[in-house]
Amino acid sequence: MTDASAIIGSWRMESWTRTSVATGETTDALGPSPIGYIAYHPDGRMMATVFKADRLAPNDDGWTEAEKAQLFDSMLAYVASYHLDGDRVVHQVEGSWNPNWGGDLSRPFRLHGDRLVISGAPGIDPTTGDEVIYQMEFRKVV
Repeated sequence: MTDASAIIGSWRMESWTRTSVATGETTDALGPSPIGYIAYHPDGRMMATVFKADRLAPNDDGWTEAEKAQLFDSMLAYVASYHLDGDRVVHQVEGSWNPNWGGDLSRPFRLHGDRLVISGAPGIDPTTGDEVIYQMEFRKVV
């Protein structure tokens, strides 16, 4: 059983992969070198944001509807309360970039020194609709 204090802090994403349940193929979920953080606070709150590294460039004139959809599909963000349940971290999502992510997200996790790996939970990829298993790797920064 992990001491709950061990997960507290800010963690920078190093990789995020998805494995297709149907084919077994593993790919980068948001391309190589995603930009992201997950933060766990002592008060039981957490937040996560992840962005594809090669998003659209700034545009003072605004974006087309298709470009807005591309921006939406190139990120993830949510806020939640959390608790540990054995080898799982359970996020009780309160607000998310994807309204389908409400309620509890229960994720297996492992801690190895300054590394956090969250993996093993099946989900539906919001951009493709495929059933996948995600693996996210983080390194502690604070």
